[in-house]
Amino acid sequence: MKYPIDRKERITLGGLTQAIHIWGTKAENPVILFLHGGPGVPNRHGMAKAHMDLLDDFTIVAWDQRGTGGSYFGCDPASLTLEQLVSDCAELIDYLCQTLGKEKVFLLGGSWGTELGTIVCQKHPQRIAGYIGYGQVVNGIENENVSYAFALEQAKKAGCQEDIEELERIGPPVNGQYKPVFEGLMVQRRIMKKYGGHSTKGGSYFTGTVIPILTSPELSLRDKIGTAKGYKVCLSRMWPTIVHYDFIRDCGPFQMPYYIFQGRKDNNTPSSLVQAYYDSIVAPDKDLVWFENSAHGPLGEEPEKFKALMREKFLKIAKENAK
Repeated sequence: MKYPIDRKERITLGGLTQAIHIWGTKAENPVILFLHGGPGVPNRHGMAKAHMDLLDDFTIVAWDQRGTGGSYFGCDPASLTLEQLVSDCAELIDYLCQTLGKEKVFLLGGSWGTELGTIVCQKHPQRIAGYIGYGQVVNGIENENVSYAFALEQAKKAGCQEDIEELERIGPPVNGQYKPVFEGLMVQRRIMKKYGGHSTKGGSYFTGTVIPILTSPELSLRDKIGTAKGYKVCLSRMWPTIVHYDFIRDCGPFQMPYYIFQGRKDNNTPSSLVQAYYDSIVAPDKDLVWFENSAHGPLGEEPEKFKALMREKFLKIAKENAK
């Protein structure tokens, strides 16, 4: 289906051609930039399939971040740094404001996207109207300690010797990292997901992530190849750096409203860490909304509640900013 605003574009950010898609129905609607997780797991296909109902109130933008999807080819792996991704995002926000006629945009980040979004809010606040994070990251090293312990405890409760042995083989994370980094992380995430720490809906990584990407008409064959190749490269390159965040320690006051929509059952970015971070936040407005029937992805697990509350938060800000 075509929309009055329907722009699939390739733009240059930080010297690399990158893929974005902009959808909208009214030029006057506020803009939301979605920041996907991973690093390296684009969400354009998910946006195109499940969230077009937001176009009644917003213009929405999906972006394949540097090194994955439509932004994979031509990317120098050495450029996959936190600093470069933050710079790319700020450059994209400026582009969106200029081409869509906006003073500011909203950010919606999931998982790794919450780290990227939070740092962009800190470093480039002038163009950001408000932020919502889900699967909110707080402290990378403690994140992995808690997530690994959850997976091992659940495997022992289930009496699954195979899962126990796999987790013991990779061992507990050291400074947030498994050995080897990518393969160890994939083992831990697969087992953690099996026991409900990632999604209350169950399913495997293949059915929940791979199949939707492979079957999506939003993504070209080139985009799908870029996703398949880019995921490992992005994670392997960036994980050793991005795991060293501690937002309680590192974040100063925010200049925009800052909200967290967190699944109560999340053990991917563990919910047990979120309350202390939320309590430390200083912002013009803040809120922590718990989604009792969700784990890592409340946007997909409780979409009606999520989008209703997002509309409430963001449209109120947009109305106040228009005065």
